[in-house]
Amino acid sequence: MRHQLFNVDTALLTTRCVVRRFREHDGKAFYKLLDNNRDYLLDHFPYLMAEAGKSRKGAEIFVRECIAEWLLQQRYAMGVWSNETTELIGFVQVFSIDWAVPSGELGFFIDREFIRQGIMTEVLARVVRFAFLQLELEKLVVKTLVDNYASQRLIRRVGFSREGDLRGEYRLPSGTLVDLMRFGFVRETYGE
Repeated sequence: MRHQLFNVDTALLTTRCVVRRFREHDGKAFYKLLDNNRDYLLDHFPYLMAEAGKSRKGAEIFVRECIAEWLLQQRYAMGVWSNETTELIGFVQVFSIDWAVPSGELGFFIDREFIRQGIMTEVLARVVRFAFLQLELEKLVVKTLVDNYASQRLIRRVGFSREGDLRGEYRLPSGTLVDLMRFGFVRETYGE
């Protein structure tokens, strides 16, 4: 366990949001977010939907696992809360952390009502800063479906570069194997 990470920020501020570590009883709000975006999330985050999207209780269990994994320095999962409405409008996580490099993968989504408003650009820019300057990761990776053009544009805007294609890497809930694109961002190219 890295003692220097005991005091990392648990809330990150952007112009329009607070991106913060989950707290006990956030499961109800998380379930509402998942339920409101069920159609989209079933294809893009089937494992999350299977784990947290079935019930409020399942969502609360997921939230508490996220809290535990934060404390164990295994995953940094956060909710994106609107400053205007104080509602949970998105989710972002640094996961699959390999402390030997150190590196991690970034996953995210935002409520369909807030897509294409620049909010997730703000959020990801702030989370990248957190990952490089506080977690001291050397590299971040994002994997997207090959036809998820909006996510590809977004992560390029934040500073990620395409590293290649992963053939037959992901199985949709329908059983179909699809390709992913891999994007990377290394700390040495981070401008801060």
